[in-house]
Amino acid sequence: MGQEKVLLGRKGEEIARNYLIKNNYNVLDTNFKFKNGEIDIIAKLDGVLVFFEIKTRKNKNYGDPEFAITRKKHTALYRTAEYYLYKNNIENVDCRIDVITILFDSKGSFKLNHYENI
Repeated sequence: MGQEKVLLGRKGEEIARNYLIKNNYNVLDTNFKFKNGEIDIIAKLDGVLVFFEIKTRKNKNYGDPEFAITRKKHTALYRTAEYYLYKNNIENVDCRIDVITILFDSKGSFKLNHYENI
């Protein structure tokens, strides 16, 4: 992965984390990895454990960031979330997977969208 892409991803995750904190989420973990999957942010809000995928783009050359969530990616997110629950011995808690997309414009401003329960 190119350095520019890594830096963009980190910037997007930082923006998403700040958004979540501002919206009363308790951020529990970041960049949780399992086999071929990764959960970017794990947070809790009102007793619900939320697994976040963050997609950041600097332009629409490859389409809107929402379209990067393929069936394969969704399956990997689900399996990684299941492993997180197993590893941390978490049972009987409501969970969901959300996506946050961040799209920058040419001026450096960005638009953030939060999609719940994908």
